[in-house]
Amino acid sequence: MSTQKTYPIGGKDYPTTWVQFLDWFHSEQACRNYLETLRWPDGLICPKCGVVSQVQRSSRGRLICPTCRHQATVTAGTIFDKTRTELSVWFAAIWYITNQKHGVSALSLQRVLGLGSYETAWTMLHRLRHAMVRPDRELLRGEVEVDETYLALSDRTELLSTKGRKSNTTKLLVVIAVEILHPKGFGRVRIQQIERGNHDNLMPFINASIAPGSLIHTDGSPAYRQIKENGYEHRQTVHLCSTIPAHESMPGVHRVASLLQRWMMGTHHGAVQPGQLDNYLNEYVFRFNRRKSKSRGLLFYRLLQQAVVTKPVTYQDVVKQRVKPLN
Repeated sequence: MSTQKTYPIGGKDYPTTWVQFLDWFHSEQACRNYLETLRWPDGLICPKCGVVSQVQRSSRGRLICPTCRHQATVTAGTIFDKTRTELSVWFAAIWYITNQKHGVSALSLQRVLGLGSYETAWTMLHRLRHAMVRPDRELLRGEVEVDETYLALSDRTELLSTKGRKSNTTKLLVVIAVEILHPKGFGRVRIQQIERGNHDNLMPFINASIAPGSLIHTDGSPAYRQIKENGYEHRQTVHLCSTIPAHESMPGVHRVASLLQRWMMGTHHGAVQPGQLDNYLNEYVFRFNRRKSKSRGLLFYRLLQQAVVTKPVTYQDVVKQRVKPLN
């Protein structure tokens, strides 16, 4: 179960059925042992001195570094840090989430796991969504379409005034990048919330999402004029006065934008709030990029693998709003 393996094996590195899942993770210690193997396949890496060594345990089950005697736990510094929810419940949540093709709501997660608090289920979901982004994920490459779109969300925290009428609908701007496959089809995607559709917001996204040398296809916006100066090939399509509709000349971004809006309204019933939009975008990208996966067990493995290398996320981190909505 080493994190260095490119292709984990079902039934050996991860469970493939619910019966197998129950057999593997029948206790808290079994869950901790599995996390230790995922997090430290070559031995404990001491968070204090950085020395790699074989795991030693104290009488209380804590891990002890034989060099500096620092005591640690396998959950410290991960999304499970300081959680009061049992790891077996976390594992069941991850299995359920990754086995639902279109995602789950906090209410359904609460019901399935028998959690006493809706807030607990809601926070668990957002922590896991935060872990769905792998820091070292491979950049998009080849031909990549890039465009911005507005997402309409229902803001339940405040009413916005629009032309003298009160409305609770707000619009947020996101930028979408989609790999275009030939002769047809789409590859992976990247989506991010931005404040403005200008060069200062778009180029950092492009540099962080797309490999240099790739062909980037955009509309005629002046915000994309410096793409070549950043090491990319660039093709622009001016849609103004064009006889070819935008959804035909740039099918990738328009298709993904449509599916994203439908997913948020269908799976989450319009409950996505502006402050947590980034987390939902993380989940959508995670699911879209793995839409062809035939193994739900492998998705469980990948998400858990990412969870142990993701820094802790507090409830306050989840509820805060990062980008000011545009209305």
